[in-house]
Amino acid sequence: MAQPKILIVDDDADHRRGLNLRLRANHYDTAFAADAMQAVSAARKDRPDLVLLDLSLPGGDGIVVMERFRANAELSVIPVIVITGRDPLVNRQRALEAGAVAFFQKPVDNAELLAAIRGALGETSPAQ
Repeated sequence: MAQPKILIVDDDADHRRGLNLRLRANHYDTAFAADAMQAVSAARKDRPDLVLLDLSLPGGDGIVVMERFRANAELSVIPVIVITGRDPLVNRQRALEAGAVAFFQKPVDNAELLAAIRGALGETSPAQ
């Protein structure tokens, strides 16, 4: 069985690397994008099973990315989990209304993130 592919969209290279290490250690394949434009093109090219999306991106914020995903039939079915440094009081509701299935503020707890990923992918146990 193929490993689920997760697209990590974050302009912070250190955060992308950290998420990549956590995900690969849990048997997920990864792809990357560093801005809003790359996020849409990478999602079209890589066909991820899930997207981890920062809200603060060059070229348009994560809300714009989710709007672009929703406007595309192929991308609209991909679950999105937001991981951001932005204030959750202001941004959590916006992100969920834009289509996010979960919202986390950085730094994110590894166990909570993995549980949200498994839930979004419909996995009942940790990735094998």
